[in-house]
Amino acid sequence: MPDETASALASFGYELGLLKRIRRAGWWQAGIRDLESVGEHSLRAAQIAALLAVEEGANPERAAFLAIWHDTQETRTGDIPHTAAKYLTKPEPREITADQTDGLPDDARDMVRSAVDEYETRETLEAKCAKDADKVEMLLQAVEYRDVGVERVAGWIESGGKGLSTETARRIAEAAVTLSPLAWRGR
Repeated sequence: MPDETASALASFGYELGLLKRIRRAGWWQAGIRDLESVGEHSLRAAQIAALLAVEEGANPERAAFLAIWHDTQETRTGDIPHTAAKYLTKPEPREITADQTDGLPDDARDMVRSAVDEYETRETLEAKCAKDADKVEMLLQAVEYRDVGVERVAGWIESGGKGLSTETARRIAEAAVTLSPLAWRGR
């Protein structure tokens, strides 16, 4: 029989695995059938967060780390589209994270809760880079969908470029809307 610590960590690992299967729900409204998962979104958001952070003079590893944890609460809520905000009370991510991590060993529990709290308070440059990366990733995804013929993504493209707090993210957003998603092939 496995020890209690290993069982708690394995159980949380199974819960995190749901992020690979939970789809980003807002895209359904644009008519997209093969939606990205929350896990796929979080991976690219973490990679973008590291890029933003290094350009902004912040710690890229920390920014990426925060972005990895930014949507983990969706194992409990699913991905709630923006249009549902009018009808629902927004779940408090720190409260969900507290429930998710309640059975973890102290160090693991504190690490996850600290990352989510830092992301949510957005007082550090790394947290600002992680939040900007979340929006930039959505914008890139919308441009990719537009490029393959999905016409109803203009709202996502517009909102992805708004409210960015770092200069690098603003510049990337501006460039992204004018580039083909295959621009990297010419390099």
